[in-house]
Amino acid sequence: MTLIQFRARLWRDAALSILVLLAPMAALAQWRTPTPQEQALDATAFQGIEQVIAESLPDVQSVFVALRGRVAFQYFRDGAPDGLRDVQSVAKSAASTLIGVALRQGRIASLDQPVVELVPELAPLNADPRSRDITLRHLLTMTAGFQVNDPSGTAAAGRASDGWARPMTSAPGQTFAYDNTAPVILVEVLRKVTGMPLADYAREQLVVPLGMHEPSYQRGLRMRTEDMAKLGQLFLQNGAWGDRQLIAPSFVAEATTVRNAGGPPGTLPYGFMWWIVPSKAQRLTFMASGYSGQYVWVYPGLDMVVATTSTVSAEAHRRGQALQLIRTRLFAAAQKRSSAGDR
Repeated sequence: MTLIQFRARLWRDAALSILVLLAPMAALAQWRTPTPQEQALDATAFQGIEQVIAESLPDVQSVFVALRGRVAFQYFRDGAPDGLRDVQSVAKSAASTLIGVALRQGRIASLDQPVVELVPELAPLNADPRSRDITLRHLLTMTAGFQVNDPSGTAAAGRASDGWARPMTSAPGQTFAYDNTAPVILVEVLRKVTGMPLADYAREQLVVPLGMHEPSYQRGLRMRTEDMAKLGQLFLQNGAWGDRQLIAPSFVAEATTVRNAGGPPGTLPYGFMWWIVPSKAQRLTFMASGYSGQYVWVYPGLDMVVATTSTVSAEAHRRGQALQLIRTRLFAAAQKRSSAGDR
């Protein structure tokens, strides 16, 4: 590295550090400030839910609900709203988001580009000629064709190079197979096309613009529950945040509508690393889902985003308390709030 490059790096790191320090202050203005009447109606609609969670749903650790762009309900079992939570496979939806950002910036020309064109080092790792046809779209929709035997969705992700070297069982685009290594390969693509480590690119393009707190990437992605909700809100707002269009609306539309029939472990149709919930509404409900009750659930019909985190364990996964909470009490409260005149 030359002296000029070193100085440029120092200036860039200093600027990013300043932006990160300002991010918590910026976050105060990201959600719409509710009127006193809205606050009173929200409190009435969600009345009693905090007690139910505290006493009857011990697996649920945190809940954040946004309605029409304002904070309507929060719960933190540990009393720490700024605590970083283990989001498990919600990280896949975050990776999809960054691909959408890079696509809009022109760093990626098309989702139909073969991955080996973007990361040539992967090409010699797999002798199967079908591997050369794997595109970003195939990775985003979990249809790359690699051999995957992980119905629970809990296999270790491993390295991108090892993941690319796996045998292929089908041609790209033919078969859905939930693959924890797919987002790792996407991260490698992002590093290549941006020339930046993932944390730096995420900070510059999402963390600071959305007023998030700095996530942790040690042993998987950890982030605030509120910031999980901001990911959902970004997609609910067709990729716009404030006066900035971070993701193209066309990418959001593709990401949050059915791309294939999906399969285990979500057993729902699949978009671009978002699960799609069947609905008669014009805009389908969609969610980011992590093992054992980590959710970002987006209900466009109610202009609602719910983020939850839960204890990570096989027992908590089996009980499904967060999902039960979202689909019953929280949804009913939002419907009640809407009928009370949510304007």
